[in-house]
Amino acid sequence: MPATPLDSKPAHHGAGRLQRGRFTLGGLLALLVIAAGAAGAWWLVTQPPRVERRAPVEVPAPLVDTVLAQRQAAAPELHGFGRVIAEREARLASRVSGELLEFTPEALPGSIVAAGSPLARLDDSDLQLALREAEAALAQAEAQLAMERGEQQRAETEYRSFGRELSGERRALVLREPQLRQAQAEVERARAARDRARLDLDRTTLSAPWRGMVQARLLGSGSMVSSGTELLHLVDVSRFWVRVSLPGEAMNWLHVADDNGPGSGVILSTRTWSGGETRHGEVIAMLPALEEQGLQAQLLVAVDDPLGLESGAPALRLGDVVRLVFEARPQENLFVIPAAALRPGDELWILDDEERLRRRTVNVIHRGQTQILVAEGLTEGERVVTSQLGQPRVGMRLRPRIADHERPAGERNEQGERRS
Repeated sequence: MPATPLDSKPAHHGAGRLQRGRFTLGGLLALLVIAAGAAGAWWLVTQPPRVERRAPVEVPAPLVDTVLAQRQAAAPELHGFGRVIAEREARLASRVSGELLEFTPEALPGSIVAAGSPLARLDDSDLQLALREAEAALAQAEAQLAMERGEQQRAETEYRSFGRELSGERRALVLREPQLRQAQAEVERARAARDRARLDLDRTTLSAPWRGMVQARLLGSGSMVSSGTELLHLVDVSRFWVRVSLPGEAMNWLHVADDNGPGSGVILSTRTWSGGETRHGEVIAMLPALEEQGLQAQLLVAVDDPLGLESGAPALRLGDVVRLVFEARPQENLFVIPAAALRPGDELWILDDEERLRRRTVNVIHRGQTQILVAEGLTEGERVVTSQLGQPRVGMRLRPRIADHERPAGERNEQGERRS
């Protein structure tokens, strides 16, 4: 067997002691690191938070548009839509019975006829015979009257030759005065019958009572008609009416024609006219009944020469819907403010001298789509805010967009658009 070295055992014990020393030192270092970390964590946890104080950021005041309140003479923009109706129309009817022979060429629907123009003719054969009979009866009555006058002259001669005076009543009987009056009455009756027959004969021709347009023929030739049968529909072309509804407060700005002068002027337009053509009319009446749907006041506007026959103006047609713009009477000392500036409760926002928001309740006498008219509640020169604000507060600071003198109420803005 090989011999074991003598120094092998001591070397083994020295290495073990060295390893135990290293283990002890490494564990100590680990414990120190853990302890230091725990101490640092505890220190961080126990320290109060440090808040870095920064200067507050100043929020700029909202930018708003304003207009300058100025008193002036002003009138509202009143407009509405109306339907064209006839001022005068007639359904011409026969006043005698007979067969409708023909309509005259003038009676064509759409034609303009003058006053007195013949429009239709009826068969007059029977009426010609009736007139001849009436004339014969008149001649017979006149002959009877002449004979009675001869009898009266003979009676008067006999009475004078008798030589005696009779009482008034007996004298009238002797002189045949009642018979004479009866003969005279028969002549008048026959003459009236003759005139009636002549008038009926004239009525077999139906004529236009005034200048107008034939709207329609209501019967055809060959129809048998009686007294009162309608034959033609005629419309007067000298003037048409337009019936329009407006809010009741609009009446305070308009004038109806009367003995003192004409009514308020009206400008009419319709889509059927090309090139933006317009017509002029006049307010002539306010109807007593309100419009059924919206309970608005109803007006009548008159337009002369509606078909443009004399002036060559664009023609109004019956039943057409037209737009009307009224020339309202202006009132003094009013403020004209853009409609966008009005807030709920008839309030306006005012920008005071310190550029802060104030509220003001005003008296609004007209509310239009683009502008309102204010009578009281504002002071000359005050700045009215027209912009919308998300959370308005009384006293909040605002910035006007432009100088007030550059845009009074009702002036144009930089884009050329109306502010009111």
